[in-house]
Amino acid sequence: MTERTQHDPATVSGYPDHPPRMGFFTDTSVCIGCKACEVACKEWNLIPSGGLDLTGMSYDNTAGLGADTWRHVAFIEQRKPVGFQDAGMHHTGDVLAMAEQGTATAPENAAMNPTTPGEGGEFRWLMASDVCKHCTHAACLDVCPTGSLFRTEFGTVVVQEDICNGCGYCIPACPYGVIDRRPGDGRAWKCTLCYDRIGAGAEPACAKACPTDSIQYGPLDELHERAEQRVARLQDQGVAEARLYGADPTDGVGGTGAFFLLLDEPEVYGLPPDPVVTTRDLPSMWRHVAAAAVTLAGIAAVAFGSTLGKR
Repeated sequence: MTERTQHDPATVSGYPDHPPRMGFFTDTSVCIGCKACEVACKEWNLIPSGGLDLTGMSYDNTAGLGADTWRHVAFIEQRKPVGFQDAGMHHTGDVLAMAEQGTATAPENAAMNPTTPGEGGEFRWLMASDVCKHCTHAACLDVCPTGSLFRTEFGTVVVQEDICNGCGYCIPACPYGVIDRRPGDGRAWKCTLCYDRIGAGAEPACAKACPTDSIQYGPLDELHERAEQRVARLQDQGVAEARLYGADPTDGVGGTGAFFLLLDEPEVYGLPPDPVVTTRDLPSMWRHVAAAAVTLAGIAAVAFGSTLGKR
């Protein structure tokens, strides 16, 4: 039994005979920012449109995860070389004359991609599709008073909107800022990892729609092996910054069911560098409260006894 399966959340949650833990591996090195995942997620889950607001954050018009955005594609612009991501950006000459040549990629540049090391100019886009992490130790589950949030047999975390009372306790509890309440509705909403689809043997809508396999769905142990091989391949090719985020079962949330391959520090993508389940200290806090209550009760008893003795 591996370290991951020893702490399998479905087993801990009372599923004695359950399918393997399922999850997402998002390889940001091949994300092209098409937002097909966002659209597919909204269409399948009937999520209201969040509008087309101009956020001023490159081509990112959704800004972050929320009640109406369960998949969020970030566009991070950096003045940093990363190979030949944009083979014609530092051009010289007439732009109109270049346009007449068409948009086809020249044969000598056909193998170039965002992770090809080399002298490619001082600009790159880091594109990444973010989603609920489906934590092994999920604080949102710990604080939900109605049981609206529950752990599935696949190890994922789902909100039952018909049970949610809109208390909002889960919102500050999430270390990633994923879950939120919908305006005009009041209830909490977030990614369900398409529980209805995976229960029927289908893959989640976002993974199905992703044209580059940046979003990969499957048994979590298999995804971890695939991701480690991918990181090793990238590092061998000179991409020293390649790393996994959320794949460590010893981190502050016990590892996540949705993890990522990043090409820079987590903070660059708006992710916490060292996430910790926010309810981690609750048991010790309650022990201290109980000890304090016993102490106060003892003091009160002594004081009461002393008063009676004086009479």
